Amino acid sequence: MATILVVDDELGIRALLSEILTDEGHSVELAEDASQARACRDRLRPDLVLLDIWMPDVDGISLLKEWSANQLLTMPVIMMSGHGTIDTAVEATKHGAMAFLEKPITLQKLLRAVEQGLAKPSARPVTAPGAVRLDNHSHGGEPLIHTGHALPPSPPLSLGPQAEQSFDLDRPLREARDAFEKSYFEFHLAQENGSMTRVAEKTGLERTHLYRKLKQLGVDLSRNKRNGG
Repeated sequence: MATILVVDDELGIRALLSEILTDEGHSVELAEDASQARACRDRLRPDLVLLDIWMPDVDGISLLKEWSANQLLTMPVIMMSGHGTIDTAVEATKHGAMAFLEKPITLQKLLRAVEQGLAKPSARPVTAPGAVRLDNHSHGGEPLIHTGHALPPSPPLSLGPQAEQSFDLDRPLREARDAFEKSYFEFHLAQENGSMTRVAEKTGLERTHLYRKLKQLGVDLSRNKRNGG
């Protein structure tokens, strides 16, 4: 999988993005300011960078300009901001940003933007659903805002727990219910290649609740992890 550098001065944002991207099988490096981001970029040569705009020492736009001017923008960069404007997004795109994500960032927007960025590292700016793609060749000098399209559904896996199973109902209710829930979660883990983030979203449970439930049911998480994840 990819090496992704997350640059944000907020610890909570760094931790959340790291957890999600690591769960997706990526290797994640964290930086809290421009100085750390420069060092990580030179050391790791990441496949993609998630870069916050508002940081205390050097803002993300300035760092993006610096990388572009020094021909160091060899990886796709996705800008993030909770206080961004259209003008800010236009400026980021002019200097090589692939996409602009507005905080709070939803799971779908994040994963879609990362997927597109990794798929097209040298292409024109791409767009995640709900993210902003800006074109400078628009009518009257105003930027055009385009939205992306939803991902097509993934084909079901041919191996692993099946959707239709038989259960022994001649047992106490608690045992029958636990057996069903275990099979239910094993099925969805297999469907999502062991991604806890996607299973939590699909089943409508919070990640912490999901972890507790799987542990209680005795679900073996190791066998559901994707290869190399």
